[in-house]
Amino acid sequence: MVKDSRFVVDLNVGRLAKWLRVMGYDTLFPREGGDNQLVRIALREGRILVTRDAGITCRRAVRLGQMQVVHILDHDLRGQLRQLVRERRLSMTGLFSRCVRCNDLLHPLPRSEAADRVPPYVLESQSTFMECLRCLRIYWQGTHWDNMKAELCRAQQDTA
Repeated sequence: MVKDSRFVVDLNVGRLAKWLRVMGYDTLFPREGGDNQLVRIALREGRILVTRDAGITCRRAVRLGQMQVVHILDHDLRGQLRQLVRERRLSMTGLFSRCVRCNDLLHPLPRSEAADRVPPYVLESQSTFMECLRCLRIYWQGTHWDNMKAELCRAQQDTA
């Protein structure tokens, strides 16, 4: 899959938005507006629509090849993630480069600037920090980071 792939995620598979962002993919997750808005976004911005809604796959724009849809079949998040990684041949090269909350790219944050904004034990145990300039959320390579990376590796291995 081309690293420049961009996604728009339906509410019915909303947790996948976070995982796509963790992998480094530009992913929109509109919480209002319904199917018509999702289709308009996908068409206007050239995004791949991710949904469990089979009706969207029958739309004219999909049939004519004007937009791409990944119709998620599994109810379980782990199965959904495996399917998405397999079908779109997603790369893990951009891991942890986007904010999982607002989708903006992350930027390095000097340790000295993180000092007053992270718990003391984090400052003692970490040397590298990233920040989202939009929502000001700070990220570091803690156990949550390792757990997410392991989950993504499992999803990738399950598709091999």
